[in-house]
This record gives sequence, C-alpha cells and structure tokens, in this order.
Amino acid sequence: MRQLAAALCLLWFSAQGASAGWIGSAGLDERDTIVRVDWQYPWQLPPRFRNHCSYERFTARPFCSDRCGSDYQFYYCSEASFGCCHLGRGYCDWNGLLRCHP
Repeated sequence: MRQLAAALCLLWFSAQGASAGWIGSAGLDERDTIVRVDWQYPWQLPPRFRNHCSYERFTARPFCSDRCGSDYQFYYCSEASFGCCHLGRGYCDWNGLLRCHP
C-alpha cells in the first residue's frame, strides 16, 4: 500500500511539474532542488558558478553565464553535468544530464 501511495504521489508531482515547466532533480546532487526546464536563477547555482551574471533583456530574469559568452546561460544539473546553452534553451533531464534545445 505504501508503494502505491508513493507511485501515485510521484505521478501527481510529475504531471504537475510537466504542466508548470519544471523537472525534478531529486537525488542528482546534495541540494535536492527543483530545476526549471528553461531557466536557472543565480541562487540555484553553486557559488563558484555565480559570476558574469546579468538580466535577460526581454523578461528581465537574472542569469549567470560563467564565461560562456553573450546570449549564453550556465546550467548546473549535477557535479558531473554542467555547462553552457543559449539563453532559455538548457534543461536537466531525468538522468541528471545537461541538455540544450537546438
């Protein structure tokens, strides 16, 4: 019965996350945070990657590029998977790997 309740809870959170544009990163790193699909805010990054930060020009959302270059955003999925994608194009998949939309 406990496993059924856990499975239903996971299904509900997955459905809620998909509709809200969120992907869970539980178990991927020590912080167990929820990582937004199309955006990561500076406070979601480890402190060593919080540099070269600015605001996106159309939505005024803050982001950090960590030496990636203009119009790039730094994404952190886990200690083993992080890097640069175009603004708003990166996300962490269910395996904890960074992916960039084309």
